[in-house]
Amino acid sequence: MSQSDLHCRATRFCDPSQDSIRPQVMLPVMDQTRIFMMRMLATLLLALGLAFPGMAQQPLQITITDGVIEPLPIAVPVFQAETAGAEQMAAQITRVVVDDLVNSGLFREVPQSAFISQVTSFAQPVAYADWRAINVQGLVTGAVAMSGDQLVVKFRLYDVFSGAELGEGLQFAGTVAGWRRMGHKVADAVYSRITGEGGYFDSRVVFVSESGSKGSRLQRLAIMDYDGQNIQFLTESGAIVLAPRFSPTGDRVLYTSYESGFPAINLLDVSTVGRRQIATAPGEMAFSPRFSKDGTRVIYSLSTGGNTDLYITDLNTGQHMRLTEAPSIETSPSFSPDGTQIVFESDRSGTQQLYLMSANGGEPQRISFGEGRYGSPVWSPRGDLVAFTKQNAGRFHIGVMRTDGSEERLLTSSFLDESPTWAPNGRVIMFTRETQGTDGAPSIYSVDISGRVLQQVPTGGMSSDPSWGPLQP
Repeated sequence: MSQSDLHCRATRFCDPSQDSIRPQVMLPVMDQTRIFMMRMLATLLLALGLAFPGMAQQPLQITITDGVIEPLPIAVPVFQAETAGAEQMAAQITRVVVDDLVNSGLFREVPQSAFISQVTSFAQPVAYADWRAINVQGLVTGAVAMSGDQLVVKFRLYDVFSGAELGEGLQFAGTVAGWRRMGHKVADAVYSRITGEGGYFDSRVVFVSESGSKGSRLQRLAIMDYDGQNIQFLTESGAIVLAPRFSPTGDRVLYTSYESGFPAINLLDVSTVGRRQIATAPGEMAFSPRFSKDGTRVIYSLSTGGNTDLYITDLNTGQHMRLTEAPSIETSPSFSPDGTQIVFESDRSGTQQLYLMSANGGEPQRISFGEGRYGSPVWSPRGDLVAFTKQNAGRFHIGVMRTDGSEERLLTSSFLDESPTWAPNGRVIMFTRETQGTDGAPSIYSVDISGRVLQQVPTGGMSSDPSWGPLQP
């Protein structure tokens, strides 16, 4: 199975042997003032729940807060069709860009009906006064050209109040089948230029697709774009599958399968859909796998003789290393971004809590001390936070805390919220939410780290156990 339907068109800007899309520099860079950048960063990063103490006098310092701010007003006129028959495609790509930006919670779309200026050509000068009059702060213009099955999308981003273009104009080339990815790439570029952070729109999520009645559901591994589009199935519905985990490069997936009647760890190649069982350390049941940050090792839980501990297996050599040895259940391990530490769940204190430990083993340090039980920890790709599931007073929550256990914040609350996974930029979390009752069903939701922007991901049916992959090349 191909990673995408995009193919490089211009060899000057990308390697045609790779199934990917690369940006092409289209226009010269225009200098941006430091004052403008600091203003835009302050506005949008505060919307993420971030603060900059003494911003004007000292280097940028990020502090997680519960700040709430009005989203930035942005205008995205329908991209211009530069070839005959490209009008519908231009409108569809524009819609993807707008939806990505608005759904992030950081932007507010100024409707087309409010426009004073009408964009009729990609090359026309910007009437900044007209856009200021309707309080637009960011303006995105674009154009689309089609030739056979080839597609070119280009865009510009303007800071309306300073009256200047922000960054370079870019264009993306690929096949018509990859039009949604081009929209995501435009949105990622806009997001990154205004916030100063990496985007997350051109990414994919692997998850468990479910069908049937509760108690006898059929499960399949599936993969989708981050927004629930382009769903493809990776396995058949013949066995229970749990907890898929993307590799750091997004080309492989680890998951737990009950195909043999007992849980075992499988490795699946996304492009070929070929799979094999991982030869773990000897034991009765292996589950809860996750890749190391370089993708060469797998950390997992292994149950034997009534005891469950953490192990690492090297995928190249087949060597095993035992990390814990305690009369308790150790599970849900997750590496730090630099690969030197592990956060995991253990009941060694009597209840489920979170612990940190060296990736080479050693004495774990407990980091969760609030009321209730903690589980399924996942280290942020930024390295600053750990996401987790918390159960307390009959409710489940998705929360985040600092890696030393401080500044715990609960982002959600429901009958059952579990299985958090981070966006590539560490600013959004997806998770499973299941409704109550005999007809209760799982679905996938996302929430930003401020807890303000909570929304369901449309998967077209029951779904659970999401794992967010990296940005696509």
